[in-house]
This record gives sequence, C-alpha cells and structure tokens, in this order.
Amino acid sequence: MQTLKTFKTPRNHVKAEATEHHPAQVDVYYEDITIGYWRTVKFSGALPAPRINELLQRVEILQQAVMFAREEANNSEVEEQRVGERIFQFIFR
Repeated sequence: MQTLKTFKTPRNHVKAEATEHHPAQVDVYYEDITIGYWRTVKFSGALPAPRINELLQRVEILQQAVMFAREEANNSEVEEQRVGERIFQFIFR
C-alpha cells in the first residue's frame, strides 16, 4: 500500500485590492503540499502447508528416536554428549 504525507500551507487570496480609503480584502486558505510517499509492505510469518508437514514428520521421527534412545540409555552406562546442535540441524535442514 502506498500513501502520501501532506503539509498544509496557508495561502492568501486577494478578493479586492487596497485603495486609499479601504484595506485589501484577503481570504486565507490552506493548500496541501506533498512532503513524501510512504510504502507499507506487510509480511507474514506463516509457513506453507508442505513445509509445516515436513517439519511435523521430522519432529515425529525425532520423538520416536528419543523414546527408543531413552529406553536404551536406561540400560547402559552414561557418557556425556552434546547433541543439541545435531538435533536442530536435523529438524531445520
């Protein structure tokens, strides 16, 4: 959407010129002067449906893998690992 910004400037309109006996008759009117144009662009953060379905499938696969890994982890010795970055790469690749 494109809009414009205006500024009202007072102008004079002489109805009758001044004489030696009477002052001039003047009307004041306001004229709109364009200062600039503004363009408004609205963006949406919504994802397309195929991308949402793809992300949901990856999250479901991840949920199943985590459930399986937790069951296996309960039966093994603990070894500290940092897997958060790999998980986000899997989901958002």
